[in-house]
Amino acid sequence: MSDTDQGFETLLEYLYQSHGFDFTGYKRSTLMRRVHKRVDELHLDGYESYLDYLQVHPEEFGVLFDTILINVTAFFRDLPAWENLQSSVIPQILAAHDGDDLIRVWSAGCASGEEAYTLAMYFCEAMGTEEFRRRVKIYATDVDEDALQRARIGSYQVRDLQPVPDELRAKYFEVTGQTASFRSDLRRSVIFGRHDLVQDAPISRLDLLVSRNTLMYFTAETQKRILLRLHYALNDSGFLFLGRAEMLLTHSNLFAPLDLRHRVFTKVARASVRDRFLPVADRIPDLETTHDREGRLRELALDTAQVAQLVLDARGTVILINQPSRTLLGLTRKDVGRRLQDLELSYRPLELRSRLEQAQKERHAVVVRDVERHLEQGRVQHLEVVITPLYEADGPYLGATVAFLDITELQAMRSEVQQGRQDLETAHEELQSTVEELETMNEELQSTVEELETTNEELQSANEELETMNEELQSTNGELQTINIEMRERTVELDRLNAFMESVLTSLRAAVVVLDTELRVQIWNGRAEDLWGLRSDEVVGRSLVSLDFGLPVDQLVGALRRCVSGEADGDERVVVALNRRGRTVDCRVTLSPLMEHGVRRGVVVLMEDAAAAD
Repeated sequence: MSDTDQGFETLLEYLYQSHGFDFTGYKRSTLMRRVHKRVDELHLDGYESYLDYLQVHPEEFGVLFDTILINVTAFFRDLPAWENLQSSVIPQILAAHDGDDLIRVWSAGCASGEEAYTLAMYFCEAMGTEEFRRRVKIYATDVDEDALQRARIGSYQVRDLQPVPDELRAKYFEVTGQTASFRSDLRRSVIFGRHDLVQDAPISRLDLLVSRNTLMYFTAETQKRILLRLHYALNDSGFLFLGRAEMLLTHSNLFAPLDLRHRVFTKVARASVRDRFLPVADRIPDLETTHDREGRLRELALDTAQVAQLVLDARGTVILINQPSRTLLGLTRKDVGRRLQDLELSYRPLELRSRLEQAQKERHAVVVRDVERHLEQGRVQHLEVVITPLYEADGPYLGATVAFLDITELQAMRSEVQQGRQDLETAHEELQSTVEELETMNEELQSTVEELETTNEELQSANEELETMNEELQSTNGELQTINIEMRERTVELDRLNAFMESVLTSLRAAVVVLDTELRVQIWNGRAEDLWGLRSDEVVGRSLVSLDFGLPVDQLVGALRRCVSGEADGDERVVVALNRRGRTVDCRVTLSPLMEHGVRRGVVVLMEDAAAAD
């Protein structure tokens, strides 16, 4: 690993330790490009310097977060795909539900909310606003709190609504000036919240899950974990709607394509042990409200189980002990209600407390295989112990189950099988050569298949990378357009102010000349041109002292310099001068300092014919 890679990994570890956000599942190339952009903006020389900057400026984390998470979204983005959703998918969802069934939709990675409100408009069009408010819940989530705050308000610039058809814009938005707000009565059916697809439990029982161009930012391994969560979140009849850069070709065991062109997939039903136990945490709160008869039924079911099992609460108190546990481990009903640490079982035949802490911390089952338990008369019993943590759906730790499987006979059978294998190996030595040849051919075929799969994955990754770069370019283009608009507005304002100042100077009866601190001419108004016969373009930028015209400048130089230096606050005097017609005039000259934020920036010189002024 290079020093640059090591510095980047150290930075990611610091972000996880200090703010709890794990970026390790994101694609390294995209992450490094986005972070390097921020490092360049701060003119730092590497990731180590940026880490020091973060430690000194904690507010920088919010800026970095916005830089990494590219919030590129729009109403009806990729319109043909949305039209297919409206014409094909939504009617199937409505047809599968009775009139009172609740319809649940999840927009994952919703950014500033445009896609969530697009879904709301389509469902309103399909079922009417009254039915929508009564039956539809749209959950919109993202990891960017700032983007979620904008989404909750539901207010957008009018130019952002250009992709929205005119009839939908008039029906669902209230326009005030340059701002358009989504209807507040419908906005209550769209629920926004922070959710991390990598770390947080998924929203369940969904009819439609929309995650468009979100998965492409993650590594292949992280994508697989997220897709397992999305698979669990959907109902068996639910639909998954992805972005055009996401194919799911390598995950056909979870989802089947309904419309591959528009990235619509259906859930492939699974019945594994893991799938059956995943919703356990969601069912635990119901125990508090079930009937006593149902509670007794559960105890009897636990007692009649073939596996020795006990249940602990979050404090380590024994809640349930089934009959196989009492028989196998010598426990009694009196042990119910005691702390695990007070029982011999907590440390014999193995240390349970440390395994419980491990299961709670890692949030998954801990399996300890081939635990030896020494009995009387020198007998040895072999056990397999499974510690499974129990969590609420929203995260709290409720307790754990500890199961003891007696595998003594299995171990004996394994020994017998091992002996049988050795006998079979001796008997089949003559066949080994043929088997090896077949294996060699199989390996060659497997190698070819793997090469093809690798090529396919590389093409997929390259496609996702190009899509990511396109999103970044769109984001940068949006920023440049906003800056361009602001520059045009400022230019118009500056032109207006210049015209106004020119109008004021032209309207004055006196000749006005503005000098800088070096007595160079900055402004020479029209009255000065009439009085002295010199045009503005002939004198601007030149020193007043070097100009050859009828005013005796040498008599004014001392006063001008005192006014610039601050030795005097002004001066007024009458000098004899020659105007542009060569006539002698008594010229009244008034000197005033040019002030800017309390600092002298030059001198304002007013000149007028004293006789005409009187």
